[in-house]
Order: sequence, then structure tokens, then C-alpha cells
Amino acid sequence: MILVKTEAGQQVLKDRSVPLSPRQRTAFILFDGKRSVDDVIAAGAGIAREDIDQMVSLGLLSPPGGAAAEAPAADSAEAAPKASSGRSSQQRYTDAYPIATRLTASLGLKGVRLNLQVEGAGGYEDLVALAPKIRAAVGPEKAEPLDRALYD
Repeated sequence: MILVKTEAGQQVLKDRSVPLSPRQRTAFILFDGKRSVDDVIAAGAGIAREDIDQMVSLGLLSPPGGAAAEAPAADSAEAAPKASSGRSSQQRYTDAYPIATRLTASLGLKGVRLNLQVEGAGGYEDLVALAPKIRAAVGPEKAEPLDRALYD
């Protein structure tokens, strides 16, 4: 399977809003739409398939054209609600995660616990639950991009 960096992945590459280990970052850079997953693993960067799966689940990598690596089940919570913008909850999570990470990382030591909660968020619902805490910590003005990513 061939993977490419998503828009969110391109942004993470620039601003490092999602912490990647050195080996993950090296492998991440190798995903250029020409190399397969097996080629990247064989490149000797020390990357495991689980690392690649994690980058896919974070929305940093996807198959060319944005097709899902695995189609979600029809009754999956991730595939469920779409708001007026037409974005799925998975896309909202993909859009909001780097923003939430960047906001909580900007809090320094006082935001470490919140940052860890964001990094542990497994989906859209988890980020929605953390949004009020993030908003309270950074202020409504700075939290506006996160609100747009989650709710627009």
C-alpha cells in the first residue's frame, strides 16, 4: 500500500504540533506517494508497522486520493454524525487534533497534564470532552480555531 502525507500531516511536518519520535519522523518524511509501506519499513529507519498505523490513525498519512485505508463499519461512531460542513467525526478529529496539541503545548509546564490528555484522545468524542478544559486554559480567542475544527 502506498501512503501520502495529508494536509494535517504536512502541517505537522512544519510546526511539529504532533510529537513524533526521530524514527517516526524519518519514516514520515519518506512517505511521498511513490514508496509503499513495505519500502519505508525496508529503508532501515527502524520503523514498525504499528508506528505507521498510528500515523494513519492520527490522520497524518492516508492512501492517495484520501481513500480510507480501511473502510469504517456503517455503524461505527467515527462514520456517524456529519454537521453542516459535511465533515465526518473522523475528519473533525484529524483537523482538531493538531490544533489541540499546539494549544496545550503552548501552555508550558502548567499544560503538561492537559497536553497528555489530548495526546491520549482516541477520537472526536474525546477531543470534544477536552475542549472546555482547553478553552478555559488558553482563553476563548485562542480556542476559536479548535472550536471551528470541532464544530463547524
